[in-house]
Amino acid sequence: MSDNLPAIPGMNKGVPSSTDSASTGNGFLALAGRTAKLAASALFLKEGMHLLHSHMQANANAAMRLSEMCGQAEVEPRFTSMIEDTSTALTGVAEASGEMVNAADAVDTDARGFNGAHEREYRPGYEASNGSGVQQAKPGFYRRTGRRR
Repeated sequence: MSDNLPAIPGMNKGVPSSTDSASTGNGFLALAGRTAKLAASALFLKEGMHLLHSHMQANANAAMRLSEMCGQAEVEPRFTSMIEDTSTALTGVAEASGEMVNAADAVDTDARGFNGAHEREYRPGYEASNGSGVQQAKPGFYRRTGRRR
């Protein structure tokens, strides 16, 4: 199954690449890749929920118009009532999808904010470490030993 998301450095089908030690586990590139994928996924969800919202609202409006026409045509009230109930349910789906748009937007914004802060905080150390030519300890090593770099 293809997720249609853009390729993200340090990631292989949503999993940190095992070929580059800098991108495994909690490495700089892996974490940046995972949060970038989260932001992209939230953006795709937001777009999909916008479409669902529009579609459900249009269907709810059409059902309400049909209900009104049935009332004018003196269709049996129980059928008119069923159509009104359908309109109400479709409106509920439209409203819920609108809430999902807001939630996805918040996730996208937060993930991008995290990525920016992460980049500012750790990119200089990552670049210095890679440029030094000295093999560095795996991420988390210093935390486990209680030593600091």
